[in-house]
Amino acid sequence: MSHWIDTHCHLDAPEFAHDIDAVRADARVRGVALCVLPAVAADHFDGARALAHRLGDAYALGIHPLFVPQAGDDDLQRLDDALTRWRDDPCLVAVGAIGLDFFVPALCEPAMRARQEHFFTAQLKIARRHGLPVLLHTRRSVDAVLKGLRRIEVPGGIAHAFNGSEQQAGHFIERGFMLGFGGASTFDRAQQLRHLAAWVPADRLVLETDAPDMPPHWLYRTAQQRTQEGLPQGRNTPAELPRIAEAIAALRGLPLAALRDQAQANACQAMPSLAALLS
Repeated sequence: MSHWIDTHCHLDAPEFAHDIDAVRADARVRGVALCVLPAVAADHFDGARALAHRLGDAYALGIHPLFVPQAGDDDLQRLDDALTRWRDDPCLVAVGAIGLDFFVPALCEPAMRARQEHFFTAQLKIARRHGLPVLLHTRRSVDAVLKGLRRIEVPGGIAHAFNGSEQQAGHFIERGFMLGFGGASTFDRAQQLRHLAAWVPADRLVLETDAPDMPPHWLYRTAQQRTQEGLPQGRNTPAELPRIAEAIAALRGLPLAALRDQAQANACQAMPSLAALLS
């Protein structure tokens, strides 16, 4: 029997501090057997690892581009040291989340863009040295991320929350990467993304929530609703993964079970250590 795997969710985020056990239990009842918790900063490494062990999940370690401005010059060494220290930990499955973000204006300033690229390149080299796949953040930066991957080959991984073109998707696929799809695929207006979710080859698609972020349409509140009606933004959780998968299965014209089977196999191919955790 196959299971749902949430390949990217931040259960160590503050939004879950008060009810994380209930959140994870709810997801498990809905068939989400494994969640991958990507750390986003060096100060989060210990916490992400401890939480993954407590919840029976997996984790990845990396310095996210949104956290590069706060990162210290020694944080890359801290990452290398942590991967060495925990190299025999079966719950450690990848380096991530790493990548580039050219959406946030402050991160596009020349000095910060250069610092992002320095951290990304260094983390690719670290992943290669440790023989680990990578979880990639590619917001408005797909071509630049691909350029880095051409220079520094790593053992595959996932382009998280993919929202590029077919051609860009093809370049990731040629390099052995999976493409991650989640709640954004449930919005009718996201026509290009929904086209991609239907188009991507079956053996290249993985599922994710990016919880507590990237809520599906049934949890989303517009800025007007939040401001004028006082409605909170819906918190995404791993329990939403099966319903998100229903929307993607419908786009692909697949039975839900077939998508679940394929997505599990793809996740285990992208992060081989997951297979032992499932068993």
